[in-house]
Amino acid sequence: LNLVISRNLFSPQHLDDDTVSGSNWITENNVQHSLSQTTKTTRKPYCGYKQQTLSKREQAEQESLLAAIQWPKPPDGKIAFVQSTDPAHSDFVIVKPSGFFKVGDQLEVLVHMKDFHGKPKQYGGDYLQARIHSPLLKAGATGKIVDCHNGLYKVFFTLLWPGEVKVSVSLVHPSEAIQVLLRLREERPDRVYFKSSFKSGRYSETTECNVCLPGDLPVCNFTDLYTGEPWFCYKPRKLSCASRISHAKGGYQKGLLTREESLFFQSDVNIKRPILSSGPDSVIVKPKAFTAEDPIASPSGYYYEDQWRPRTHWIHHFNKSDDITKCLQGKIIHLFGDSTIRQWFEYLTAFVPDLVEFNLGSPKNVGPFMSVDLKHNILLKFRCHGPPIRFSTVFSSELRYIANELNGIVGGRNTVIAITIWSHFSTFPVEVYIRRLRNIRRSVIQLLDRSPKTLIIIRTANVQELGPEVSLFNSDWYSFQLDSVMRKMFSGIAVHFVDAWEMSLAHYLPHNLHPKEVIVKNQIDAFLSYVCPLQT
Repeated sequence: LNLVISRNLFSPQHLDDDTVSGSNWITENNVQHSLSQTTKTTRKPYCGYKQQTLSKREQAEQESLLAAIQWPKPPDGKIAFVQSTDPAHSDFVIVKPSGFFKVGDQLEVLVHMKDFHGKPKQYGGDYLQARIHSPLLKAGATGKIVDCHNGLYKVFFTLLWPGEVKVSVSLVHPSEAIQVLLRLREERPDRVYFKSSFKSGRYSETTECNVCLPGDLPVCNFTDLYTGEPWFCYKPRKLSCASRISHAKGGYQKGLLTREESLFFQSDVNIKRPILSSGPDSVIVKPKAFTAEDPIASPSGYYYEDQWRPRTHWIHHFNKSDDITKCLQGKIIHLFGDSTIRQWFEYLTAFVPDLVEFNLGSPKNVGPFMSVDLKHNILLKFRCHGPPIRFSTVFSSELRYIANELNGIVGGRNTVIAITIWSHFSTFPVEVYIRRLRNIRRSVIQLLDRSPKTLIIIRTANVQELGPEVSLFNSDWYSFQLDSVMRKMFSGIAVHFVDAWEMSLAHYLPHNLHPKEVIVKNQIDAFLSYVCPLQT
């Protein structure tokens, strides 16, 4: 027996249409709904992020974080598609392209945005990405973008290597699309939905779950007792809430956009499209005798010959597996987060011969995973973060929150912890993410307090390939907003960052949610350089 209980995924007002005679089931869009009057009770929607009780300090921090990521809005009223930003009509110019540039100088680029009629835009809010690169040198770095709020954007690059340096600018989304992404984030936190299976003997039921469940069906409250992280599932019809056995991704909602809105999300028109230069698109940079480094860490690093070079500290390139073994000898390494840090587990296990995966019988790609090197006393572990997480099937007993896991770690100079948490939060209001980070940060501070020599590293978000579908759930713009919040919340705390954002954006390879091995290797080099800093 297998029952599926869910609410109508499109609108809750269909109680009377299509009722199958003689039963209390409705099927619409292949989703079944239990409508038995006996189980219906009137209750408020469970929206945990709207009912947070925050201290004055937490409230003030949340307000300042939300203010810091506020995005410029287009003028009021509907903007027709032809008046939205067209990357093909837009262009950029290098300020003083034939000037004399040397390593360490700033390069300024002006971007002029135009609509589909070629008319200059009068307002800002477009989301751009920019980099400088020298393909033959396999060198690249990101730029800093300033929105002048009048259709003009300034991009500032620090020139970090000599030779011919080319400028690339792309429009990720027009400002008109960002407004749609904002609306979805606030109004449709249900656009990715989740499910849980409940089982007793041979009988099982599956119901829908989320941070927030609208409607008035009875629910199971799985809110975490320690962190207060909210999580709810619709109550199974015959089974108890305690019979939950697993969590999984349910699916992605369709039909989120109006016809007009969908025009703002076209792959070959206005999603991640290049903006071309109206003049030269490269400059010649002369070497310079390196004196003091520019103290401003923007960008945080750059590629040269396909190797990442951070600008604030020395990096060691771990090209031989022996070097990694030597570095990690006697250490226990905990990796917490999503599939982008699982890549670290996979890379290290594959690259280091003595590090052998111990089969825990966990589901593929889900974990938890563990690799052991008995000879050199190394233990490497990966565990995914708690819900919301869009993994195939995670056993309920393995659904753990990072904050609680950190509270169970003794710590010390042989303990290394790496955390990444971002991608699975992109469909929710930012408050949901702020709360999660607040809980993790509290546990990080307590751990560093009791064991100050514990090493904690945070891997930032990264950019990814975007199409019309993916943009609505996982746009780089969502990731960029969350990443900005994370960096602010962890600034001033004794943690280190691996800047996966810049490392994915500055590289010549196509953007990918799971960056290719050459990029992962550079992330690992950055990570291990914190574990075993070069004695300089």
